[in-house]
Amino acid sequence: MKILITGGAGFVGARLARTLLQRGTLDGRGISRIVLADQAQPPADLLNDARVEVRVGPLLAHCEGLRDEAVDGVFHLASAVSGECEADFDLGLRSNLDSTRALLDALRHRVNGGAAAAKLVFSSSVAVYGPDAAVAMPATVTDTTLPTPQTSYGIQKHICEHLVADYTRKGYIDGRSARLMTVTVRPGRPNGAASSFFSGIIREPLAGVESVCPVGLEVAHPVSSPQRTVEGLIAVYEASREAYGGRTALNLPALNVTVAQMLAALEEVAGPAVRALVRFERDERIAGIVANWPTAARADRAARLGLLPEANFADIIRQYIADSANTPGALAGLAGLAGQA
Repeated sequence: MKILITGGAGFVGARLARTLLQRGTLDGRGISRIVLADQAQPPADLLNDARVEVRVGPLLAHCEGLRDEAVDGVFHLASAVSGECEADFDLGLRSNLDSTRALLDALRHRVNGGAAAAKLVFSSSVAVYGPDAAVAMPATVTDTTLPTPQTSYGIQKHICEHLVADYTRKGYIDGRSARLMTVTVRPGRPNGAASSFFSGIIREPLAGVESVCPVGLEVAHPVSSPQRTVEGLIAVYEASREAYGGRTALNLPALNVTVAQMLAALEEVAGPAVRALVRFERDERIAGIVANWPTAARADRAARLGLLPEANFADIIRQYIADSANTPGALAGLAGLAGQA
């Protein structure tokens, strides 16, 4: 089978591709080809795999060609992130709404020509939830909580959920939307997401670099590790329509933590000297965005698919350390501690 991953060079997309290549099968079928579409080249290990095809450039530019290309399954991960969408409204509309509509229409064109409907998983976000003056946001959002997003990014993700549902209703795709929790710890440089600091306050100190936290210790948020996120995307893809349940989006599992708990876990795993590299400097723009996000989430439908969150945040940090063992400088903070011992 042939799989398309949009945003395939990104952190989650690349990890998903590696996981699928290692498995060799998806939904009981052998994987012969994975197409990675992104604005940038994927990591070298994916470039060098004969089963991988790379397409670089805006997703909109690729969608016309997809109208006549046989694709069995799609993981649609590509999007502009939260901070970018607030700073550049047109970018968010183009990257999130226009690209998704063009992708769905390319798949619809194939079905209208007699092809079988492709299965598609859309990566939505916990950012679809928010506090509205008419609808109070509960302390813990669930699959049945009414989404009232308070950011352009969240609104665009919610609109795309409905597009996926309607194209599924019409038989153009077999679509499912999974709401991702904030994925942490992400490697590399910070991106434009307002949630970037949730990774930065762990990643930078482990590298021996000071990190600035723009919100207070009391801020709470649902998070997930990279591996649990990838496992969730695959499970949603492989679920039957009956097991997935309806056409509305479901939440992927969340570990509900505060910033204080994250930093306590950092100290538990890496020691007080690494924890001390985090200082607080409030950023009103970031704090304002985060204040409109859920403080906790529950994922009952995902649990019925066998998906569960991590037991604790320390395990998420340990996963990042294991993943970063061969990345130069990524664990310099730990190396410094070892040198002092």
